[in-house]
Amino acid sequence: MAKKIQPIERCDCDVIHEDTVNQVREKMPQEETLYDLAELFKVFGDSTRIKILWALDESEMCVCDIAFLLNMTQSAISHQLRVLKQAGLVKSRREGKTVFYSLEDEHVKQIFDQGLIHISEESK
Repeated sequence: MAKKIQPIERCDCDVIHEDTVNQVREKMPQEETLYDLAELFKVFGDSTRIKILWALDESEMCVCDIAFLLNMTQSAISHQLRVLKQAGLVKSRREGKTVFYSLEDEHVKQIFDQGLIHISEESK
């Protein structure tokens, strides 16, 4: 999926539109909130975690099933699930000796689905 690099368009002037800048500044979230958002999006930056999220978007699954699906070790899947759980993207429930994982809530599904929609629009 190689893309042609587009040049950045720039203004030919150096006028600051103070009203606009002040309006945006007033609405800008706190620095800590933006940091947390950046950290959340970093979690989406790993293809294994994306594959796990996609699988969990389809169905609740245990570590064994995910490992078999992705042809990976249970240890590797467990590590990625821990990262996803710490980020609040997945949850788990125990049934006897088996632990099943699923997406944390509808918001995670929406983020994932919107990302898929966005990239499919770009390829048209």
